Amino acid sequence: MDDDDSLRSKIASSLRSDFEVFEGEDYEAAYKLLQESELDVLLLGLPMASGGVRECSALLSRLDGSEIDTLVLVLSSDEKKSTALKVIDAGSYDYFIKPIDTDVLRHLLERAVEKLRIQRENRILREEISRKNTLGDFIGATDSMRHLFENIKRIARANTNVVIRGESGVGKELVARAIHEQSPRRSRAFVSVNCAALPETLMESELFGYEKGAFTGAASTKEGRIEIAHQGTLFLDEIATLTPALQSKLLLEERALTRLGGKKSIRVDFRLISATNENLEEMTRQGRLREDLYYRIHVVPIFVPALRERVEDIPVLADYFIGVYCAANHSPTKQISDDALLAMKRYAWPGNVRELENAIQRLVVMTDSDTITLSDLPPEIVQAVGRNSKDRLHFPAGGVDLDKEVQAFERCWLEEALARAKDGKSEAARLLGVDRNRMNYLCRKHGL
Repeated sequence: MDDDDSLRSKIASSLRSDFEVFEGEDYEAAYKLLQESELDVLLLGLPMASGGVRECSALLSRLDGSEIDTLVLVLSSDEKKSTALKVIDAGSYDYFIKPIDTDVLRHLLERAVEKLRIQRENRILREEISRKNTLGDFIGATDSMRHLFENIKRIARANTNVVIRGESGVGKELVARAIHEQSPRRSRAFVSVNCAALPETLMESELFGYEKGAFTGAASTKEGRIEIAHQGTLFLDEIATLTPALQSKLLLEERALTRLGGKKSIRVDFRLISATNENLEEMTRQGRLREDLYYRIHVVPIFVPALRERVEDIPVLADYFIGVYCAANHSPTKQISDDALLAMKRYAWPGNVRELENAIQRLVVMTDSDTITLSDLPPEIVQAVGRNSKDRLHFPAGGVDLDKEVQAFERCWLEEALARAKDGKSEAARLLGVDRNRMNYLCRKHGL
């Protein structure tokens, strides 16, 4: 595209032996060709009469974020470095100063086409890998994750209650959403409730709704989350935190509920998916979880592996999160060096995928280079490189109580985070890689 007819004809004639060439003389013609002709490279003339930078930047902006992957090479008589930088910052692949040496131009075009070919092949490969290694927003390439994907697809076809079990941060809600999206109920609502987020009185009204005048402040009738989930899926996260009174009401005999302050019984049809990181069996033995509720929710259990149990997924997950947060921050895609990746694979990730996501987000923002190296990683991850796995655990002769050890470990991290944050829960939550609701629950759980 160039408004100089003679120059345009000269360039087109010199390139037709090696390329299929289209011509246009203004920016709108160029954009139309980009949309219709699947161009590999656009040679975009920068007209000196109007300056051209604004129009050129506007065209490049229209391409940014679109599905058009054409590389744009700008031709200009303006030798100022500032002009070249503006155009390249706007998204141009290269900036070529007139007069045109067609041999040099041909070499630039060949290089650009080869770059584009590699980009397209890599994109197709990434899409293929992603298709094989994802289910909804859930990502994994290891055998344990593929087995989980198969279970999700199988379970989704049924209508039975499901309980998703696993440590905090493994992605239990993503599993629940994947089940819903694969199920016959996918066109209906997916209603998610964090049972640890609200006190008992508010949680009851949130779940069951209330009638006008049921209590002070109930100015109008409100449907509860269970009603909203009618013909859809109700996901109760942290279900083990519910009080015994709420556990009893949640049994919903005859699949009917009554709003607070109401008398009418309302029939509801929903699929219940719950999630917990607690030992439900131990809670049932201790009387903290009703046995009838345990059997109601524990029809089909799904166990989500911790990140340390599927370390080969770390590169896949890291690459995904880098792509997400580089795009969100409008920065070039970064890579992770081999030694940094090794440290990440050796680190225990107590916060699981959520901790990994938070770490990658920080690295994308705080690392200036296009490559994330070992020195960029947080100290606790760097230290993992020097650890010998044989020295990590020392089993006493009589064995250990794993549940108590896990609880003690969790409390230790919680106390340390609160100490560093000077008892500020928001800052402590950030240090632990959990949200505020989870932080409140942990503090209640450990009496802190």
